[in-house]
Amino acid sequence: MEMTQSMVMDRENEGGEKEKGEESSQENGRLTLADGGVAEKGDPKVNSGGGSGGVSNGYPTSTAQSPKEGAGGVPTGAPRTLVVQQTSLDRPRETWSKKMDFLLSVIGYAVDLGNVWRFPYICYQNGGGAFLLPYMLMAVFGGVPLFYMELALGQFHRSGCISIWKHICPIFKGVGFAICIIALYIAFYYNTIMAWALYYLLASFRPTLPWTTCSNPWNTVNCLRYLSTDSNVTWTNTSTSPAEEFYTRQVLQVHLSPGLHQLGSVSWQLALCLLFIFTIVYFSIWKGVKTSGKVVWVTATFPYLVLLVLLVRGATLPGAWRGVVFYLKPDWGKLLSTTVWIDAAAQIFFSLGPGFGVLLAFASYNPFHNNCYKDALVTSSVNCLTSFLSGFVIFTVLGYMAEMRKIGVETVAKDAGPSLLFIIYAEAIANMPAATFFAIIFFLMIIMLGLDSTFAGLEGVITAMLDEFPQLLSKRRELFVLGLVCVCYLGALSTLTYGGAFVVKLFEEYATGPAVITVVFLEVIAVSWFYGTSRFCADVNMMLGFSPGLFWRVCWVAICPIFLLFIIVSFLAFPPEVKLFDYIYPPWTTVLGYCIGVSSFICVPAYMVYHLLTAKGTFKQVRGCVCVLRVCSGHTSVLVCVCYVCVLVVHLC
Repeated sequence: MEMTQSMVMDRENEGGEKEKGEESSQENGRLTLADGGVAEKGDPKVNSGGGSGGVSNGYPTSTAQSPKEGAGGVPTGAPRTLVVQQTSLDRPRETWSKKMDFLLSVIGYAVDLGNVWRFPYICYQNGGGAFLLPYMLMAVFGGVPLFYMELALGQFHRSGCISIWKHICPIFKGVGFAICIIALYIAFYYNTIMAWALYYLLASFRPTLPWTTCSNPWNTVNCLRYLSTDSNVTWTNTSTSPAEEFYTRQVLQVHLSPGLHQLGSVSWQLALCLLFIFTIVYFSIWKGVKTSGKVVWVTATFPYLVLLVLLVRGATLPGAWRGVVFYLKPDWGKLLSTTVWIDAAAQIFFSLGPGFGVLLAFASYNPFHNNCYKDALVTSSVNCLTSFLSGFVIFTVLGYMAEMRKIGVETVAKDAGPSLLFIIYAEAIANMPAATFFAIIFFLMIIMLGLDSTFAGLEGVITAMLDEFPQLLSKRRELFVLGLVCVCYLGALSTLTYGGAFVVKLFEEYATGPAVITVVFLEVIAVSWFYGTSRFCADVNMMLGFSPGLFWRVCWVAICPIFLLFIIVSFLAFPPEVKLFDYIYPPWTTVLGYCIGVSSFICVPAYMVYHLLTAKGTFKQVRGCVCVLRVCSGHTSVLVCVCYVCVLVVHLC
């Protein structure tokens, strides 16, 4: 397929005569000048985007030739006409059909299940309304700048998370491979939660919801239906609700597994549910953003409709005000605790989701001059407001449950994570009028929230691989996506066993969190210090017509690295105590978790070694050029350049 683009620039002299001055053409990755010279992509004669006149693929928009150059040069003062003809045999890059497709895809990716269950729990646990202060500070100075940076990088270089590093700092290419492995780990466990929700959805199509009674085959003698209408019932420490037993004994069947050392058989019901989920995923992303951009019009908007319906319903329930007060009542003393600030930083980071390769992939399909600055502000604001809104949806219902049981809200809200949705909220819905209707729309919302994030996560991997291996995969996208979905399904089988919930918790705590934060830390260091903030801002100026201000520059150079380093150090200094139900994870599972996390991050140093061994020149020359020249050519400060040179000299000596 051939694409030809011509640009003619004319300027008339006093007599009105025109002359053709120079002509250049770009063929198959080379820029052939009128004088017969050939400039390769990345040649010092060709601006790679750092100066004015550059374009995203590394070539200048115009080439000014001195009148003294060549025998056929144009005399001084003569009119000039420049004809630039671009011919490429590569397939044109796919773009979004509409701007709204992109915005809904980004919003659908950022707004996921964590907004519904994690933020409300973290908020009330860390001081209620007082938690909003560290949350907003971490968003303004850490989360949003990283969000903006990734959108700008993806849009300018039009590449996925692997091939983009050849434009920024090739030695860090292992970061892209690490991101892809992390995305696979997420797909192994994240979609299982949607399979649970699908099981609940299918069980909701009956007049009496199965988690409302204690007369089912899976119930035990400890099952107790305890509400204000049951005046002759006494709740004890050994009592369990029908919703809890349905979740643990019927859906998960976790009672059949003693722990991670003996997971048990695969639940065929959950295996079928997960197969259905991945089937939807495949047919939504197999053709690219043209199809996924249409699907998100449903999957990204429907959850907001359900949240509004549930908010109105919850606000009209008796005792709803108790939950709202418990949710927002500020405890300013907790701001003195380091844990609150750690939770705020981690929550905003995982909520906005930089570092997973998704923002790079989505932005790479935008027009070159799209206003990604405005997009970053709009989508990140929608994300934070959705988290805040979800808190009201959850806690109005928790207040209702506390009112029905005549107990405190803190007793009802003791569960976090999926248990908050599948036990507490499910039980509250079951005791509402029109319970079947609200159960159906609630679990349908959970599925759609998860689908958006799965679309995005896998699209990040697909875009990265297609950009890195275009000759092999560009015409085989459907087959590659099918293979990727099959790998994700097979990798998720361990989470479908009787002890699968233990595996999900292990992946959630260790496999993704520390690894992705470290990867993003290296990413922001590479962009801000090696590629250079000045060069990056020049790229943004070329796209948007204005350069990022001092605030953004300071955030990228100093505040964001400190923000990420703070989270990493906090995780290492205060490792989480992993527990699920009554099962306390033994020490060997901690070692296993760290090994899974390191298995993805190991790509970074491994590729650095590979790059040094395969680069041209002696080993000492390679080490010096890769690090020092990248820093110094990135237009960073003289002080930074001198520091890197000194470190290199000491190291080599």
